[in-house]
Parts: sequence; structure tokens; C-alpha cells
Amino acid sequence: MKVDREKTENSQIFLTIEMEPAEIEASLAKSYRHLVQRVNIPGFRKGKAPRVILERYLGRQTLLDEALDHMVPEACERALKEQNIEAIAQPEIEITQTDPTVIFKATVPIAPSVKLGDYHTIRLAPEPVKVSDEDVNAATEQLRHQQATWEPVERALNFGDLVTLDVGSQIGNAPYINQKGIQYHALQERNFPAPGFVEQMVGMKKGEEKEFKLQFPPDYPRVEMAGKEATFKVKVNEVKQEILPELNDEFAQQVSPEFKTLDLLRERVATNLKIRAEEKARADFEEKVMEAVVNLSQVEFPPVLVEREIQEILEEQSRRFQRQGADLGDYLKSINKNPEQLHEELKPVATKRVVQSLVLGKVAETEKIEVSEAEIDTEVENMLKGATEKKEEWQKALNSPRSRESIKRILLTRKTINRLVEIAKGGEGKSPDSGGETK
Repeated sequence: MKVDREKTENSQIFLTIEMEPAEIEASLAKSYRHLVQRVNIPGFRKGKAPRVILERYLGRQTLLDEALDHMVPEACERALKEQNIEAIAQPEIEITQTDPTVIFKATVPIAPSVKLGDYHTIRLAPEPVKVSDEDVNAATEQLRHQQATWEPVERALNFGDLVTLDVGSQIGNAPYINQKGIQYHALQERNFPAPGFVEQMVGMKKGEEKEFKLQFPPDYPRVEMAGKEATFKVKVNEVKQEILPELNDEFAQQVSPEFKTLDLLRERVATNLKIRAEEKARADFEEKVMEAVVNLSQVEFPPVLVEREIQEILEEQSRRFQRQGADLGDYLKSINKNPEQLHEELKPVATKRVVQSLVLGKVAETEKIEVSEAEIDTEVENMLKGATEKKEEWQKALNSPRSRESIKRILLTRKTINRLVEIAKGGEGKSPDSGGETK
């Protein structure tokens, strides 16, 4: 076997491997012994047909394919040992020649390399959190809408009304929405079931019927409808208007008995808005710091890591749809996309996650950040606090080796990000050496 180590690029080693004639013959002989036991050849007992007869009966290519299935992976494994290469995943193999000799190429993914920049020089400040009276007013107004009642009116439909209607429609010759007694909130600029539908409804009265056509724009998100014309026939059965409660102490108590006055409600609204704003500001700042650290770093990794991350994202999405009683495949059909398109769309997200994970791992190593068993125990206890049913089962599951390792990774990431935030804010001690490289 001859091994030619061509190059190393993107944490991948490219090998060209040429088999010796004796190795090929040994593999063909081994394949003959396997095949002859499995194939019935007229005139011979199973396992007794000579090789030349077997080749004539099955064709030499069948014998060669059987040989390649075993010979190539075994040869690749020997080549990795010979070259002292530690692969982090199965090599990608391409057979380039089978006659007169066997030659194949192997692309071998190896451990990524990370070289950190001087992230200790990063200085950033979080955006100040402000909650204005306008913000509180807007949130309080949302609560008013949540507590509103709806009353029938004998007038034409206006924007904001709730209408009960019968709808018949089609796009071209295909049926679209055909239902009776639909409740429809006539919000201005609403684009469902088609752009312009709300505007056609406004002004209609109870018992009135109307037919109209609407054109979907060429850039409509649902590709199967883009640029097509829809025909609608609607009948208004009832119009209701929203009755908002007055902003007073009674309204505050209606939201919750704990609020005796409107001022107490507004105080709680302001507090909740501030908490959410601070949480968003914290997350935005962490992302900003992370981007700064990544921009200073040099990261090289094999594409297989991105593929693994994409599969993990897809599995996450699939589990989320299953919890909702839905299916990822059905969702893709509804938005007129196939798995390959989704795969390509996820590449930038997956690549970013891989890079950030590698950089965080190197920072944790450089800063000597560790997670103790006691910290994992504390996190498990915190996760169990909200469990009311099957607590023992949850405790057993969370303390399994796999779960504890997952919790350890989460805690390590959290501690590492906290350290980078501390550095970016200028609250660090003596700077350790941060310029090393891992491979």
C-alpha cells in the first residue's frame, strides 16, 4: 500500500492511497470465499464452485465491489495508523480507480485548531436599560385589550372589530378557504387570508354578501401562492366592537386582586418591563462580547462539525414540533421547502455555533475555568425545584452520566461567558497567557 499525504486544509488531511496488486488479490480471494457460500450456481454444490465459474456467473465487478467494501476501509484505517493521524470522524472516501489497480482518496477530519487573540484588551459597556412612561402606558394598554369585552353592533364593520363570517374562496381552480362561522379580527394591514382582504371587509354590514378578487404579490412568503389571483365570496353574520375597561382601580383589581390600585398595577408593569429589558440587554451584551472575542480569534475546523451541528438543530426542531403535536416534515411542506433547502439555510447558524463553542472551549482552558461536582449537584437541585410529579424519576434522569455531562457543559459555557463579560467591563485581575493554539 502506497500512501501519499497531499495537504492539510481546514483541519482535514487529504490522502491518496494506492493498493498493491497482492493486497487486491488477497481481498478478491477473501470476497470469493464469502460469495461462494451465499450464491447458488447451477451444477455446483453451494460453496464448491471454482472462482472462475463464480466470476463468470456474477461478473467480475460484483466480486470487486465485494472486495472494495472491506479492503478500502481497512486500508484507510492502516494508512491513518501509518501516518499517525487521529481522525475525529469517519473519513470521506472517493474511489478514483479500480483497474489496473485500486486508488482512492480519503479526506480525514482532524481536531480543530483555535488561536485566541488578546481578548483581555476588549472593553465594552452594556447599553443602559430605560423604561419610559410610554413603555408602561403601552404595556398597560395591552392589558386593557386582554380584559376587553366584545359587544354586537348594528353598524358597518370598522378596523379593529371582530366579525363572524362565512368564507368561500379558491386560487385558480383549487379550493382555498371554505368555512362558515369564522371569527375574524379585522386588524388594519393584516395580510391573512390575502393582502387587501381586511380592506374589502371594512364597510360591510350584518347580512351583507360580497364577491371580490385579490392578487398575491410575486414575493409572497408562501411560494405556491405568489403572483396568483384568489377569488373570495364572503357573508357577514355578526359584527362586534371591542369595549375597553376604564383605566382605574377597578380595572387593576380585574387584572389581579393583588393590585388594589391602578398605581400598584403600573408599578408592577414597570418592574416587569425593566426585568425583561435587563435580561435582553444582558443577552445582547454577552453576544456582543462573544462576537468581539471571535473576531480576534483564528479558528479552523473540519466541515463535519457543521454537519453535526445542523443535525443537532434539526433534532431540536423535530422534538419541538413533536411536543406541539406537529411534524417537521409537514411544516416544511406548508412553507414549500424541502429538507435540503432547510439544511442549507441552517449552515450559517450552525457554523456560528461551532465557532463560538470552539472559542469558548479554548477560553475556558486558557482561563482554567472548571465545573465541580458540587456545582452540578446544585444545578440539578435547582432544576428539580419546579418538579411536582415524578420527581424521583426526574432526579434519576438528571443524575445519569450523560445528563450530568450535558449540565457540566452548560455550566462551563455560562462561567466562561461570565468571565469574558467581566473582562470586557474592565473587572479583571492579572492577564494569563491567551495566545496559545490547540490542535
